[in-house]
Order: sequence, then C-alpha cells, then structure tokens
Amino acid sequence: MDGRTINEQYTSIIALLKGKRLKEAQTQLAAMLETCSDWTMHNRLEQTQTAYRYMLQYMKEGIEDPERSKLYTKFLAETWTITDQVRLTLLDETASGYYQTLHHKSRHTAVRLDEYLHILETFQDDMAVCQLITDNNQNLNNLQKRHEETNQKLFQAIWGNSEWTAEESALSQAFLSSNLLRPIDLCLVVSAVTMSLQTCFDIRKCLWLLEACQHKEIVVNQRALIGLLLTLNTYPDQCLLYPELQSRINLSDENGWLGKELNRISLQLLQSQETEKIDKKMREEIIPEMIKNVSMIKGMKLGLEETADENDRNPDWENTFEKSGLEDKIREMNEMQMEGADIYMSTFAQLKSGSFFGQLSNWFYPFDPLHSSVSALFSPSETGENTVLNVILQSGFFCNSDKYSLCFTMAQLPLSQRNLMLHQLTSQELNEMMDDEQAKMMKQYAERPEVISNQYIHDLYRFFKLNQRRREFNDPFKDDFAFYDLPILKGILNKPELLITIADFHFRKEHYPEALALYRRLEADNKTHADLFQKTGYCLQKDKKYAEAIEAYRKADILKPDHLWTIRHLATCYRQMHNFGMALEYYQKAENIQPENANILFFIGSCHAELEEYKEALQYFFKMDFIDSHSIKAWRGIAWCSFMTEKYEQADKYYQKLLQDKQVLATDWFNAGHVAWVQHKPNVAAERYRKAIAMCGSKSDFLDLFDKDRDILVRHGIHEKDIPLMVDIAS
Repeated sequence: MDGRTINEQYTSIIALLKGKRLKEAQTQLAAMLETCSDWTMHNRLEQTQTAYRYMLQYMKEGIEDPERSKLYTKFLAETWTITDQVRLTLLDETASGYYQTLHHKSRHTAVRLDEYLHILETFQDDMAVCQLITDNNQNLNNLQKRHEETNQKLFQAIWGNSEWTAEESALSQAFLSSNLLRPIDLCLVVSAVTMSLQTCFDIRKCLWLLEACQHKEIVVNQRALIGLLLTLNTYPDQCLLYPELQSRINLSDENGWLGKELNRISLQLLQSQETEKIDKKMREEIIPEMIKNVSMIKGMKLGLEETADENDRNPDWENTFEKSGLEDKIREMNEMQMEGADIYMSTFAQLKSGSFFGQLSNWFYPFDPLHSSVSALFSPSETGENTVLNVILQSGFFCNSDKYSLCFTMAQLPLSQRNLMLHQLTSQELNEMMDDEQAKMMKQYAERPEVISNQYIHDLYRFFKLNQRRREFNDPFKDDFAFYDLPILKGILNKPELLITIADFHFRKEHYPEALALYRRLEADNKTHADLFQKTGYCLQKDKKYAEAIEAYRKADILKPDHLWTIRHLATCYRQMHNFGMALEYYQKAENIQPENANILFFIGSCHAELEEYKEALQYFFKMDFIDSHSIKAWRGIAWCSFMTEKYEQADKYYQKLLQDKQVLATDWFNAGHVAWVQHKPNVAAERYRKAIAMCGSKSDFLDLFDKDRDILVRHGIHEKDIPLMVDIAS
C-alpha cells in the first residue's frame, strides 16, 4: 500500500468519526489494519469493537446506562487514536521522510526518559568540576558536545514517539518537577513534545504541555503555552473527545490567567502571519531606502569631522535627513519591532544553512553562549568584542535562531574584520546601552513573557518556512488563527474584554471582514459603545456596504452626538450612495464644528454642484480659494460651476490656471475644451480636447466622456450634429 492510498483511507475513516458514524469507521479501520504488522493495534481495535457492540446490545434491550454518552465518547477517542497510530505505522514502511525515520526508530527502540533526565541533571555539576581544572578547554568543549548530543537524542526520541504509555507519561512529569534540570534543556523537551503533537494528537502529551504552562521558568511556560495553543488549533475536533482536557483547562483558568495568556499569544501568532507582508516591505521599501541614503549619511559625517566645533551641527543636514524619508522608514521599522513584528526574517533567511541547522532539533535550541558551536566567540578577550556581542544578543530583539546565525556569521569573518565591525557597532548609543542601568533595563525587557514568547514564535516560523525539510511537515502558520472559536477554548477566550483586542488587531491590520465579524459578535452580546459602532461602520464602508455602514454610524452618533469623525463618515457614505441631499446635511453639520476645514468646504460645494445648485457651490469653492490661494480643488470647482452658470470668462480664467499646474487632469483639458467651444473658439477647443485624448490613454475613454457631456453641451448652445465633427478634428 502506497502513501497516497494510506492517507486516503485515513481521511475517509476520520470523516466517519467526525460524523459520529463509529461502526462504519471501525469496519474501515479493521480493513486498513489487515496490512499492518503491529498486532497491538489489532488487539486494541478488537477490544474497542467488542465493548461498543455490548453497549449497542444493552441499548437495544432497553437497559438504561447513565454512562452511555461518556462511553461512546471514549470509544470515539480510542478509535481515532488507533487510526492515527495505524496510519503512521503503515507510512513507516512506505515513506522515507525525517519523521518516519524517527517514528520507526521509536517503535523499535526502548527509551528510558528517566535515564535521559539523570544525564541532563548532572551536567551543571560536571561543568563545575571541569571548570576547576585550569587549561581544560578541550574537556569542557567535549563535555558540552556530549550534553548537546544527549539533548538531540532526547528531542528525537520524544518527537518520534507518537503515543506515550502511562509509564512514559509518569516519567515525563519528573522533567517538570526537577530542580537540577537547566531551563534550556527543559525548553527543548517542550519543543519536542510540541513537534510530536503537530504530527499526531496524544492526550498525555497535551496534558503535560498544559501542566508545563504553569512552570516557574518563564522561558518554559511561554513555549508550553504556544505549543498548547497550536495543538488545540490543529485538532479542534479530536481534543473535544477528552473531557479531562476540558476540565483541566477550565481549572487552570479559574482566575482568568490562562485565558489572558493564550489571548496574548493569539495576537502574537496573528502578527506572525503578517511576516510575509513585512518581509516584502523590508526588502522592497525600507532596506532599499536605507541603502540609497547611505551616501547622504556618510556626507553628513564627513561634514561633522571637518567642522571646527564638533557639536555645531548644520541644521540643513537634519532637514536633508527628514526630506529623504529615511527617518520615517527607521521610525516605521522601530514601531513594527516594538509591536512584535518579525522584521529580521529577510535579513537572516539566507543564513540558515550549514551543519548546525541541518540538525532539526537545533532550530528549537534556546540561545546558549556555552553551546560548542559558538562558545569560542564568548571566551575572554582583550579587545572586548565579546562584551559588545553579548549586549547585542541579550537585547531581546533577535530570536534564538537568528542569534546563532549572527554568531556563525561573526565567526566566519577574519579577526580584523570582526573587530572592525564590532568597533563600528560600538557607537555612543551602544556605549550608553552598556551602562549598568541601561543593561539592567535591557535584561528586564528581554525577560518579559511577551518578548520571550514572540522570539519563540519567530523560531517556529523560521523552522516551518526555511528548514530544508519543511515540505515534509504540516505548517501550522498556514492555518486560520481564530482561537476564540475553538470549542474547547470558547469558555476562556470568548470574552468581550479579550475579543475586543483580537478585533482591534484585525482592524489595525485592515483585515476588515475578520474585524467586522468580531464587532458584530460584541454588538450581539450588548457590549456596545460608540467606538464599537464607529469601527463596525468603517469595516462596512471599506466593504462598500454603505447602507449598513450608515446604520452603524447613526448608532454611534446617538451614543456620542456631534462627533466630527462620525458625521464626516456618514456624509461620505451618503455621497457614495449618490444621496447628495443627506450628504450635504451631514457635511454642513461638520462645517459647524470646523468652519475653516478645506476638505469639508470642498465636499459641501461638490454636493451643491451634484444637486445643480451651482451658485451655492461657488460660494464654498471661493471660500476655499480664499483660505488657500493655490487650491487645485477650489479652482476645479469654480471653473466647472462657472461654466454651468454660463460665466464663461470666469470659467476660462480658472481653467487656464489649472492647465498650467503640474496636477492637471485629462478631465481638466476636456472641460476647458467645452469652455473654449461655447466661447466660439473651436481651434482652442480642439487643441484642448487633443491634450485630453493624450492623457486619457485611449480614444474610447475620451468618447465615453463626450457621450456623458453631450446633453450639457447642447444646453450651452452646441449643435448635437457638430459633436462628432469636433471629435474628428481633435483626433
């Protein structure tokens, strides 16, 4: 049986289980098991089938059983688990992927978790003894390498073990209670459990992760929270078959702690799905802008060096810096980073090769200066470059994977170039960062739970997007992240104070359908306020559902009357619906609040013009022109309304001003042609129409414009039969 057939059979059985068609699922599973050599699975299925048949027989005989529902759920869960295990066992014989190798080895090799734990617990004592011996670097390095090999083997053993036995589950608890195990090593165990769960659901591992979420070490509990959330999202149906999981989750959230933590991580995982957009922005906008302005910055530095007074900065340099746009790009990059955005993906994407990242467990290795692959960089140094490097690596801005990449890059540089690079990094700002107080603040920042969890999410994202075997694994970052809708988490995440944070995130990122769905849900729960209706209206407006947007805005207007933002958006929606009378009413309300606002004046004038109230429109356009003597919008409005009220000389005067401006449009040339024609200047009209054709891009667009204005021209004295002639003259 090939892999495709195995997966098709598996999918069919799972569909039956989801549809609560247990008997059919067991029948198909029995057929699938005929090619499986694992007799343990045969026995488990046979026992489950027998027990289920008895339950059906008792029901048929009318025997009441208060535990029937629980038993049925248990049979569903067991059948699903057997199906998972049979699929993986059969794939071991047909596939040669990384996980199949680990899984096959796990099935045929006895692994004692307690033995691994003992070896890891003695590491720090061994290191302490080894460090007492002078000139013992080689032994220290060998000890560290043996420790790393132990971590690697344990990681692979846990990852490849698709189902813990009751004994293994009990032994695994010792990892969480140990006071001798390094947090770094326990972090790797958490990641191994997470990766195992991404391949196959195992209730014992899932409960272990839930317990790890409350570990005293922040680096451990943050990894566990992320692993738990991804697991529950991967198996929304299967996890519901284990009532003990639901009850343990509810118990852990007794004071609301778990819900708040999972909600925060939900936001960070949602942010991670923006990485491709951020990566594109970094590559196409921010980094090119910074490179383009390097010469300008160098010029500024040269100027400073040649100035007699070192502190006498030329103010023109600052203006040049601002005008270049580089300052805005740097500020934007800093803001994205502070929000938790992954701005270094593109920078480090090409630095994930080599033997270190070839070993998949290393993608999850917390950064450790003692790691044999980087320890040489942190040995005592007279030049002090390792101090500088330490400051950079402890800043909290790089994820663990990128810290290793940075170290490997530094190690490959010749010593002279490395010292030069670090010397350049040792600017006044960095020296200030190395101040005791600043260093303390940076350390505190790096140890914040939200920073640690964000870095780990970046590590996971790199693994699933960049590792050479990534196509062998299901990428959880491709899934929809609507954790609040997971049935098992609804009780702790489906709360107004948590939902609003998710809704506002989608709103900020312009995911308007997702934001709208959540705002509607909050509205249905009567958690309403003016801001909520404003945002609901804005989402609907962006989706061009103007009537519904108006309804939401009017509710906001009731709760917060005379709010300028709401009034203007009501006016905009009415204008988009071509209800210019209502639009005018709201724009005039806005005018009462901001009588000198040019945009409001323009739209009032435009609404009057659309209602053919040209004299009233002219008053507003002239007011705009008075406020701003170079208002293109005002000139355009005055010119058109003057034309429509047969003030041709005034119209021509303003069109001539428009035609000399860089912001001239094809319609300006076109309308100016109308003015010249009704003034009996056909040559001028033809020339202006010709310019309009050139700017339109195609003659058909120009003809569409003429067709729309045909009645207007006739009203102003142009013979309809002359219109096609003028088109030919202008062409």
